[in-house]
Amino acid sequence: MASASSTKLRPLGDRLVIKPTPREEMTKSGIVLPDTAKEKPQEGVVIAAGPGKILDDGKREAMDVAVGNKVLYAKYAGTEFKVDGDDLLIVSQKDILAIVED
Repeated sequence: MASASSTKLRPLGDRLVIKPTPREEMTKSGIVLPDTAKEKPQEGVVIAAGPGKILDDGKREAMDVAVGNKVLYAKYAGTEFKVDGDDLLIVSQKDILAIVED
């Protein structure tokens, strides 16, 4: 599930690299949505995960989210960027709302 761009990125601390799930181009009634009318995606797949945050006692906090997990994240969370033409997002683990289980 990881793409070529995941091998080029190594998030630090408790950060995750997410590939957002593309939004629907058309409504159920058949109306085509322009980019300006689409809502920001809030679901995606984790393609890279950091090692975890270092706590005050020097130990590393375990990550609750792993590579390959499908997740829901806060609407305006993280930083968007492109790598090799892929739209990606870096978020902190605290911005992950839930893991989607199939």
